[in-house]
Amino acid sequence: MSVGLSYRTWGVASAAEIKVPAMPLRARATAGEAMFVVSFFDAVLLVVVVAAMGLSLSAWWTWVAIAAVGSMLALDGHYRPRITLSVAREAGSLAACAAAPFLVLALAKAPGVTTVRLVVTAAIVVAAMVAARCGQYWLIRVMRMQGWFAERTIFVGAGDVSANMAATLDEHPEYGLRPIGFLDAVDSAGLALPLFGGVDTLRQVLSAERIDRVIVGFGVTREAEMVDVFRACEDASIEIHVLPRFFELATAMNSRSVDDVWGYPLLRLRRSLMQRNARFVKRVFDASAAGFALLVLSPLYVAIAGAVKVTSRGPVHFRQQRVGQRGVLVDVLKFRSMRVNTRSDVEWNPARDAVTRLGRVLRLTGLDELPQLWNILKGDMSLVGPRPERPFFVAQFTSEVPRYDGRHRVPVGLTGLAQVHGLRGDTSIDERARLDNQYIENWSLWRDVVILFQTFSSVIRNTFEPSRRVKKHRSVTVTERSEPGPPGLGGDRRPHLSPACTFYWPRRQRWVFGCEPKASEMPYQAACRTGADHPGNCANHTQACLVTSPRPEVT
Repeated sequence: MSVGLSYRTWGVASAAEIKVPAMPLRARATAGEAMFVVSFFDAVLLVVVVAAMGLSLSAWWTWVAIAAVGSMLALDGHYRPRITLSVAREAGSLAACAAAPFLVLALAKAPGVTTVRLVVTAAIVVAAMVAARCGQYWLIRVMRMQGWFAERTIFVGAGDVSANMAATLDEHPEYGLRPIGFLDAVDSAGLALPLFGGVDTLRQVLSAERIDRVIVGFGVTREAEMVDVFRACEDASIEIHVLPRFFELATAMNSRSVDDVWGYPLLRLRRSLMQRNARFVKRVFDASAAGFALLVLSPLYVAIAGAVKVTSRGPVHFRQQRVGQRGVLVDVLKFRSMRVNTRSDVEWNPARDAVTRLGRVLRLTGLDELPQLWNILKGDMSLVGPRPERPFFVAQFTSEVPRYDGRHRVPVGLTGLAQVHGLRGDTSIDERARLDNQYIENWSLWRDVVILFQTFSSVIRNTFEPSRRVKKHRSVTVTERSEPGPPGLGGDRRPHLSPACTFYWPRRQRWVFGCEPKASEMPYQAACRTGADHPGNCANHTQACLVTSPRPEVT
């Protein structure tokens, strides 16, 4: 049974096996270029209409209104490349964007022109732009049918729906999509287009086949397995569309993110906002805020440094290598809050007596991380982002926690979305990874500001509300097998443990069978301990481990 051509065999396949329709060179004019022409024509039309209505082109407010119209149209998505071109669908927002600036000038009583003239100008601009858009879209559809603005499209999923949709696109070239093949782990028999291989070859296919759009249809590959592949392709300038489940029941979203392609609703996946321009804005904000904070907090900085030096032996700053953006190691600075030791790189939680008295206060208030403002100013870190972790633990979390490595797509942060949700210390690594990735996918500068204020609020609450602090661990010595076990084990059964084993845990606990807990089920010191609170050799510790989950630290 043939499973289709792998990507490598496809590269050397015979002409008979290659069923991709030949494309003329003119087809490489993309949909993005078509919309650029539309935006340029809109700008020229605006200037012509404004001049024809007698508005002075020498007045500053005239050019402000023209620029406002163009900006509103761009921000509203009118110049984004679309598959389905429909003036009826866009007419309402098009009219609002075109008329609003001139109506504002009329209300503000702009000098040198009457209110009536501005209102009439707004109406004529709307009519002219709607009429022009009808002609532009008709021309683009005609050119698509002739091979212009056609985009090479690949389907992820080779089910019946995907195959039928590919055939529909071939029959209706006015949509501007040219199917070239499928990606899926299925038999290639019966497919009208080549099967390049599994979804894991997407990156190579995008580059070698000059793909413009990707459509995720129905196939055997699970959606969860595609996330990492699509994230790896974020830097590629392509659009990704998803054919929603149960689209026959009208459950597809009715918004501008959906294109209706001959009865198939295609939902466009929004690419991550952390692109080049956004990264530059974030970097400027980080450097400015960090520099200002260091200047304002310099007296406090000096006072803490002196207190650390006087109260305990050792350096003022503690330097530790952490994993930063793209896996690059960075030296993260902190005020030293512990006595000097050599196991901090591999110990998840330090022993209580290892932390100095001043260190407890610094950790409680978060002031021990104040020196990381230098890391932010240098560019190694950001004010808001996934918290950096030590290489020893990153290696374990990456192999055990789904999409943990996705956190390293952006600079690590002083605080983050996971931290303001209370995920510090011995809390779920899975939840941290999910929240960090969610922050990256939905980044905005305003959200960074909100997280910073939430961090300040959490520090204040944790400092002045003792009830929010993590309570000390309680110890219980297991002596009898007949004692009621924790919920979820079935009846009163509990694992057989050595009478000498003493466990330490806070309020919540979970029993995990099979020796050591996973790295994501912190902490590592959840194995047996002796009554002397020192790792011991319990007879049956390989049969069950008590995994602790303390209440989240707020700072």
